[in-house]
Amino acid sequence: MTVTVSLRDLVGELQILPNEGTAYLNKVTGKIVAFTDDDIAMAETYHQIEDELEDVNEEMECEVLDLELDYYQEVNKILASDPDYLKLPSKFEIHEYEIMERFSMSYPNKKVSDILIGKIRGSGAFHRFKETIYQYGIENDWFQYRDNAYKEILIAWLESHDIAYIDDMHSESKAFE
Repeated sequence: MTVTVSLRDLVGELQILPNEGTAYLNKVTGKIVAFTDDDIAMAETYHQIEDELEDVNEEMECEVLDLELDYYQEVNKILASDPDYLKLPSKFEIHEYEIMERFSMSYPNKKVSDILIGKIRGSGAFHRFKETIYQYGIENDWFQYRDNAYKEILIAWLESHDIAYIDDMHSESKAFE
């Protein structure tokens, strides 16, 4: 059985992933697992005391602890190079600044385009860019452009790994097989 993954879920997960975060796709289940450097440290700690935690958990019948144990066990599987998991592109591989730059340069209103290009130069570019898109009321144009850029990157990544996907980004449903 071949898994089919949701582009909307992948795009959403990568857009909220912190810079120090990493996300993996379980190519068997289609589940996305994301974690940070802090989660790795916690997973290592949980791994060292896993037996004791399971004993405590059985006594307390604590569902929250069960969920934590499951999560950290999964993180440890990923870190042990489990072949079922593929590392998704990182924030640095996606280059959101370049996406922002392409949007700024291609915006159809030349005046706004020039202003955006000026705002993304130097330190604080992301903050100034965000202020400017809201100032000109073009935030929806930006979010759609950014979503489509992420979508293109992820489609190329999925196809390079022969993973089926459903294009559920904008109520359309197309499957790649």
